[in-house]
Amino acid sequence: MTRDICLPDQRDAGFTLVEVMIALLIFSMLAVAGVAILSFSVRAGAATSARLDDAAALSRTLSVLSADLAQAVDRPTRDEAGTVRPAFTGEAGATSAPMLQLVRGGWGNLDAAPRPGLQKVAYQVERGALERVAYPQLDGAAPLSSAVLMTGIRDARLRYRIAGAWSDRWDGTAGAPLPQALELVLIRTDGTTWRQLFLVGNGQPPQPVLVGAT
Repeated sequence: MTRDICLPDQRDAGFTLVEVMIALLIFSMLAVAGVAILSFSVRAGAATSARLDDAAALSRTLSVLSADLAQAVDRPTRDEAGTVRPAFTGEAGATSAPMLQLVRGGWGNLDAAPRPGLQKVAYQVERGALERVAYPQLDGAAPLSSAVLMTGIRDARLRYRIAGAWSDRWDGTAGAPLPQALELVLIRTDGTTWRQLFLVGNGQPPQPVLVGAT
């Protein structure tokens, strides 16, 4: 007796071209989706990092300025030309360089350098960056290299308060060497506006000088 053996059709042993093309299409769609998700994650991480860096720069700027203003003292200085400058001078905003200059106390001296514990500092806006400029000596010294506190600054505005009134400029000629408070408004290049108030010194009004008092 003979038995017929049925062999499988050779055409059923692999994939057809259509099946291969469909598989490649599905794989391509999955790869494109994966790349898109990865790209989105990278952009989101970069944006978050930029926001955190910007928030840290703002916090650092406010802390440094607050410390300088809180320790402001009445000590006139001389510039490089020998001209006497008031202890505290301030302009209306970023159009002047420096827009703010003052003398502060509490300057640390860990290396016991031959210098006073007072320091002259200034603030200015240069090329969209808010900078702090320090001086090695109070009188006749050239400024040190500026330190960038914040970038992306479109405009900065200052006002000064004394005896309940605000002024756009301060030069110490109103009978008080220091204002009681300072208002800072920062306008960023993206349109965001920050406003902060600071006390200058102890924030108390100046005491009247009694002529002839002993």
